[in-house]
Amino acid sequence: MISMPSNQPCLLLVDDEPVNLRVLKQILQQDYQLMFATSGEQALQLVAQQRPDLILSDVMMPQLTGFDLCQRLKADPTLSAIPLIFVTALKEEVDEAKGFALGAVDYITKPVSPAIVRARVKTHLSLVKADELKRTRLQVIESLGRAAEYKDNETGMHVKRMSHYAQLIALAAGLPAEWAEELLHAAPMHDIGKIGTPDHILLKPGRLTDDEMAIMRQHAEIGAEILGQCDSSLMQMAAKVARYHHEKWDGSGYPHGLAGDAIPLEARIVALTDVFDALTSARPYKAAWSVEQALEFIQQQAGKHFDPALVPLLLQELPKILDIKARWAD
Repeated sequence: MISMPSNQPCLLLVDDEPVNLRVLKQILQQDYQLMFATSGEQALQLVAQQRPDLILSDVMMPQLTGFDLCQRLKADPTLSAIPLIFVTALKEEVDEAKGFALGAVDYITKPVSPAIVRARVKTHLSLVKADELKRTRLQVIESLGRAAEYKDNETGMHVKRMSHYAQLIALAAGLPAEWAEELLHAAPMHDIGKIGTPDHILLKPGRLTDDEMAIMRQHAEIGAEILGQCDSSLMQMAAKVARYHHEKWDGSGYPHGLAGDAIPLEARIVALTDVFDALTSARPYKAAWSVEQALEFIQQQAGKHFDPALVPLLLQELPKILDIKARWAD
């Protein structure tokens, strides 16, 4: 019979006094997998063998102190996300500010209270889980965006570039950092509705007929319908981007012919960054335009296709945009 792996979080307890480890073991062993180290050096060896979900470490230890251990862990990108809580005696003079500056997430004083230990461990593990869920959600979102682009003869790098451009433009426009970050993650889904476009239209090498173009344009509403069923602010923003990123400032776009400020700001930003990256990227059906050619075209389209207040921001942020373009080249 194959045994299922334990789903209990794994904690590493570090203290040079075995009696302190026994106390923590009694408090935590029922709910967690436990590893034990009696020195900072041993702790590093154990972490290299099995990554714990959280570390509780004494501060005042010979040779490698708790501060030293924390500093070593935070210097390693593969280990830096592991939360570390210092456990220290009240009589010890410990610089808490130093510990937090090094990256510790909390302090617990000795003699420890079982209730406090359990509560602090549970809280910080919950925060880790929330961060993991957020990262997973964003990875799924980005993958959905890439799926639509691959079907349309685009590349996965296109959605990454244009979404980072969009974040830059939002920040340059003075929008809150949280809003700009949400746009970074919403923008990759702008063309998700193309999943519902028939391949014989989406992949047609020649010019589309009027009827085929009408079907192609349905991808904006399809995308909004796919994304708009969710109640998170991120997905609601993504639904707006999907529905309105083909609208034009002068009202000649689709699907609703909105004009000016009636077009949601997030869609106006994505419209600009999507076109810039498409123009400057090679596709099976066209060569890449030079950055100068693309900027000239976009400036000509200010007040027509694009929000005239956003176009200067693209020029202003061009050095950063070119860095992004180089970082995620096709």
